[in-house]
Amino acid sequence: MRRDPWPIALASATAVVSCGLLALAIAYGWLGPDVGRGSRFCEAARDWVIRQPANTFSNLGFVAAGLLIGWHASRRPRPLGQVMPQSLATVMACVVVLLGPGSAAMHATQTRLGAQLDQLSMAFIAAFAAGYALMRWWRTGAALFGAVFVVGVAFCVLMRRLPADVPVIRHGGNLAFALLLLTAIGVEIAMVRRGRVQARPPFVYGAVAALVTAFATWNAANAGLCDPHSLLQGHAAWHMLCAVAAYLLYRYYASERVPADDTAPEPATAARSPQADEPA
Repeated sequence: MRRDPWPIALASATAVVSCGLLALAIAYGWLGPDVGRGSRFCEAARDWVIRQPANTFSNLGFVAAGLLIGWHASRRPRPLGQVMPQSLATVMACVVVLLGPGSAAMHATQTRLGAQLDQLSMAFIAAFAAGYALMRWWRTGAALFGAVFVVGVAFCVLMRRLPADVPVIRHGGNLAFALLLLTAIGVEIAMVRRGRVQARPPFVYGAVAALVTAFATWNAANAGLCDPHSLLQGHAAWHMLCAVAAYLLYRYYASERVPADDTAPEPATAARSPQADEPA
């Protein structure tokens, strides 16, 4: 069987570099002064280097999920009918890894720049999911995915700058994040129901269930159902459940095959090398 070491190698490099840079930024104050960003997520700020330890270290779940994606993408066989290009599996592994230090930057420092990194990492994964869903819905190549990804990230960044509060989810950046995720989930479920894909639906339904549970936990913690001085935090559970959802979503992507009677060209074939298409 042929294996591809690049997904796990690049995901591991992303984890080491991003987490290492975050550690240095925290130690040397590169992200600026504590302005209380993230203080609304229940956990009381400690007089430590890490301001919110539970909400910070729970983000290791994203790093673990990204590494698992990279490991699975590197170890799995490469059947000819597989839909997800190895290059996009690698990108997803790195994007999920970056969710960890991105979110941790805000909770560890409560700085303005840390909050921006948190929002940017959320935009990356939501734009990835929306772009990949629409690319397969319209059966086009990687150009559409790239366009949706760039526009989606820009949409999240611009919406975050809106001064108005949004009920329940607080600000425009979260609204943009939710809209992109809902677009991705809606398209995925529509493709399953119409028989447009041959995949393992339990993975996508499991991802949706994890996201719904995570959102309910997030809202409960925001409503005050938490102990600010405890290490058991609802927002930390939100991080862990979202990491589970990201991994399950990848496993759904990885299980997808071209239907036997589908004569349409495989998406993004130009991005795949002949070697990657050889039977494992």
